[in-house]
Amino acid sequence: MKTYKYPLYDQSNTIRIGNLLDDMWQVHVYFHKWQRQRYKDGLPYANYNDMDRHFKELKRTTHPHWKMLPSQAVQQELLRIDKAYVRFFKKLGGRPHIKPRQKFKSITYPGSAGWSLFNNRITLTFRKWHPKTRKWQYDKVAYTFHKHRQWHGSIKHITIKRDSCGTYWLCITTTYKDFKPLPATGKSVGADFGMKDAYLTLSTGEKIHHPQPLKHSLNKLRSLNKALSRKVKGSKGWWWCVRQLARLYRKISNQRKDFQWQLASKLCKKFDTIVLETLNLDGMKRLWGRKVSDLGFYQFVEILRYKCSKHKRLLKEIDQWTATTKPCSDCGFHNENLTLSDRQWTCPECGSHHDRDINAARNILRAGIAVT
Repeated sequence: MKTYKYPLYDQSNTIRIGNLLDDMWQVHVYFHKWQRQRYKDGLPYANYNDMDRHFKELKRTTHPHWKMLPSQAVQQELLRIDKAYVRFFKKLGGRPHIKPRQKFKSITYPGSAGWSLFNNRITLTFRKWHPKTRKWQYDKVAYTFHKHRQWHGSIKHITIKRDSCGTYWLCITTTYKDFKPLPATGKSVGADFGMKDAYLTLSTGEKIHHPQPLKHSLNKLRSLNKALSRKVKGSKGWWWCVRQLARLYRKISNQRKDFQWQLASKLCKKFDTIVLETLNLDGMKRLWGRKVSDLGFYQFVEILRYKCSKHKRLLKEIDQWTATTKPCSDCGFHNENLTLSDRQWTCPECGSHHDRDINAARNILRAGIAVT
């Protein structure tokens, strides 16, 4: 499946989506607390069907205002909760936690129920209480989004998201399989991640540097955080500073992702086989925390993996314990005296002069595929 993301224009009626998200958050909190109370009382776990029956009961008794919520979106939220607990029981993840209000950011509509699309407008169906007839009635509200490209395939479901900056997004998930193989080049490359000289060093000798957007925005982040600390929490100025910080962090994230997507595309166009090494990111973060987060090694590997599957390229990853730095890429001699500060060294066995990172990239390539 493929997901297309479109921003909604600023409209006065988006406040209804915000209110809907807040009401759905209340459902989220209620059922998590309900499951925990059942566990304390010694009752068995209530699966999706039990939660759905209980929700219908609540609408008739103690929570009649939940009748205004779209049933399809509520069902998707209950499925999310059920899936999280099933993963927990299978020991595939930790105990599901209750999201804070500001972190509950999305609702999902499956199929074509509760919404309709026409060109660049989406119409959502809300329910509201009519005081004259004293009945719930349907109210259809249209929203315009920036349709910067056409989606392909049949729509599986849609998701409405709200980010930290208060911007609303429409995510359309389709059944389209994004598969566009590139012409074969017959070339292979090994790539070594680095933090000092280059972000990525290729076995061809090319060094690629990272823009490090977080490092270049530190001064602005400091000034905004200082301004935030001087404001009264919850005031209008405080919320303005929070939004400015969120916008800056979103800009940093977009700059990092743009660099990574372009680099992944460039590697897929030039090489048929790409060999990387796995990294101990937890250990690296303990030593160089902020810089490792700024470089985003794991995110780049995930993007490259998607690009390779899309363009029919082979991505291989060697184990992190494979010796790649100390062996000579020409004769295989292990230089045990090599330290982290040595960026250049000469092999005492064959006399070859090596750049530390290029030599490691060549050894990574040799470990990944048979190279003569």
